[in-house]
Amino acid sequence: MSAASPDKQRFCMTRGNARELAVHLIYGRNFTGEEPEQVVSTRLDKEYYPQLGSENDIYLDRPSSSQLRYIDTVVAGVVNREEGLNAQIQKFSIGWDVSRISRLTRSIMQLAIYEILFVKDVPTGVAISEAVRLSKKYDSDETGSFVNGILGSFARSLDNQTPQEVPVQEPSEEASAEEPAAEEL
Repeated sequence: MSAASPDKQRFCMTRGNARELAVHLIYGRNFTGEEPEQVVSTRLDKEYYPQLGSENDIYLDRPSSSQLRYIDTVVAGVVNREEGLNAQIQKFSIGWDVSRISRLTRSIMQLAIYEILFVKDVPTGVAISEAVRLSKKYDSDETGSFVNGILGSFARSLDNQTPQEVPVQEPSEEASAEEPAAEEL
């Protein structure tokens, strides 16, 4: 664990922190258009990463190798399935066009839906709770309620179907081969 500055408590990277870091990377990619591998390698570079600690406590400690695998998997998964994830958000955000939802809030919901469908060791309730927490942290309590409503409706819709029946765009075969399986986490 890296030493924190005297005015900050010691920080330990957890799965929740890794999730938050993944949201940062997914959100940032909205502006750069970089490939997921490039986003992860650039932002988590050993030389660059420590500089970010002064901006946000999430960057005070580097992710472990298992957390890096999780981050790689979910960032690539969200990027490769973005269209299908947005379709699910649109389906359950009644009265809202997905383009009107902030990029950050959309990134948080994309990650949560991806986790619910493809990351086997993340329970649905945890994915939703973490998405609500991040929405409240970076936006508002109202946004947290909005996210909870959309993700809750999405989760309830899964009761009648298997994840394979949920229409989420599959990545190309090339991207699929590069993306680690969620079970490897």
